[in-house]
This record gives sequence, structure tokens and C-alpha cells, in this order.
Amino acid sequence: MPRRLVVALIAALAAGAVWAQSAAPQGPAEVVQVWRWQEAGAAFGGFSGIELDAAGRGLVVLSDRGTIWRGQIARDAAEAITGIEITAGPTALHTSTGAPAEGETGDSEGLALAPDATAIISFEGVARVSRFTSDGGPAKLLPRPQEFARMQLNSALEALAIAEDGTLHTLPERLGDKARAFPVYRLKPGAAQWDQPFAIPRDGDWLPVGADFGPDGRLYLLERDFWGLLGFLSRVRVFDVAGETISGGAVVMQSRAGRFDNLEGIAAWRDASGAIRLTLISDDNFNPLQQTQLVELRLAP
Repeated sequence: MPRRLVVALIAALAAGAVWAQSAAPQGPAEVVQVWRWQEAGAAFGGFSGIELDAAGRGLVVLSDRGTIWRGQIARDAAEAITGIEITAGPTALHTSTGAPAEGETGDSEGLALAPDATAIISFEGVARVSRFTSDGGPAKLLPRPQEFARMQLNSALEALAIAEDGTLHTLPERLGDKARAFPVYRLKPGAAQWDQPFAIPRDGDWLPVGADFGPDGRLYLLERDFWGLLGFLSRVRVFDVAGETISGGAVVMQSRAGRFDNLEGIAAWRDASGAIRLTLISDDNFNPLQQTQLVELRLAP
């Protein structure tokens, strides 16, 4: 997240300027739960990526300060979250040379899990995508095209998603040009380079911050807007991806400013009723005035 937004957000929260806290979000998705996650320790917070297993219980989360966490979500009979047990982590990430991923090399933002549950992570400082055979081991740097190197510092590869066949998709948060569509880069299994089959047109001040392919094969994109003293707005759109094309994107949830904290990560799974659930996680910017929230949405089957 750009540092200027962090500064503005701290000022806003200090002034107590939050509105529409109880206003219901728009769209067909039902908000079934907003759960505050709290843990001791200075490393806890800044979560920018989340992945869940098919049952919505196995958990992997990524902090934007270069740590990865694994755990289990406890749920009640209605599948509401009742607690989280951390089973591994925080584990510090390392670069491909084995050096600690920190500073500009440690701004880890997008998270996807390979079929063998190894982590694939996108970074927005030094823009790149890396695979981690083990969470604490050296990264395997995936192909890095010139387009990545030219991206804005601290505004690069914020969102990352993996399709059922293992194809990776990533896109930057900012482009420096409000008239330009967001390019979606794709890396097919075994491919030597990324290609860019399509782009998502920019819509006002909405910026992409997280993405996940659901069990229905559709791409769910989490977007964010920031209204200064009024706080964050969040939106989820769903896209159909077929070959070299992508649909226009249907809004399934759009919140008013201040309804949720700074939502940045999204995981899609299917609950026991057959409905698609979307679990969103917020980045608290390591700011005591913010919260780490898990927001769960449900789409009717």
C-alpha cells in the first residue's frame, strides 16, 4: 500500500472520522461475518494475501513485511469463524540469493498456492513473482519481463491468482495513467515468459488489490478505493476468463466508505451448502487504530 495513503489513513482514524459503519454493502453477496483477528507479537499484521483450502479451514496468510503464516480456522456448525490456530510462522521470506526479503525486496503482496501447497508470491517493491519450495527457503524467481521492471515502486504486482490448470495471473495496483487499463499478465505452466492476453479497464479510482480463482473457475477481483477522512471502500467483481478473453466483470459486493478496514486479500471456496464463499482479509498497516478483519461473503448457489 502506498505510504502516503498510510499517513492519510492514520490522520483520518485519529480524528475518528468513520461513517456508514452499519450500511449494508451493495450487490448479491451476503456479508455473513466480520471477525476481528488478534495475536500477540510485533510481526502480526499487514496482511495482504490469503488462501484457504477447499473446506475454508486450512489457512495461509501473507504479510507485506515479508512473512508467511499457516494455520487452521475453527468454525461452528453454521461455518462461522470461531478462532484461528497458527501452526507455522511467522516465517521470514528470502530472495533467490537466500538473503532476507526486506525493504524494497520484501514488500510481499499477492499470494497463490500451487497444487502441492507451495506458495507463489508477487512483490510490489522490486516487482517480481517467486515460488517458494519451502516457506523459509530461498525463492525461485519466475520469469521477470521488462514490463515488471518498469512498474511504479510500491504500486506494482499487488494481486496474484492461480487457475485450476496452474496458470498464474497477476496485475499491478497502479499504472501512473488513469486512462490506461490494468494489464493482466499470464504465465502458463512450463512457459518461458509471461504474456498479456487482456486488460481490465480502469473504473474511476478503484484499484486492484487481490485476486483468486474460485472453485467455479471464475476470477474474483478485490478492489479498493480510499476517501481520506471517510476511510476505505471495498469492491469485489467476478470475471469469466476464457482463452484470450475476459468478461466485463459483475459487481458482487461494494461497500460504502468506512464499512470495513483496508481489505487487501481474497480467497474463494465452496461451503457445505454449495455456495461460493469469499473470505477477505484486511491490512492494518501495523497501526493500532486499525484492525485485522476477516470478512466473509456468501453468494447464493
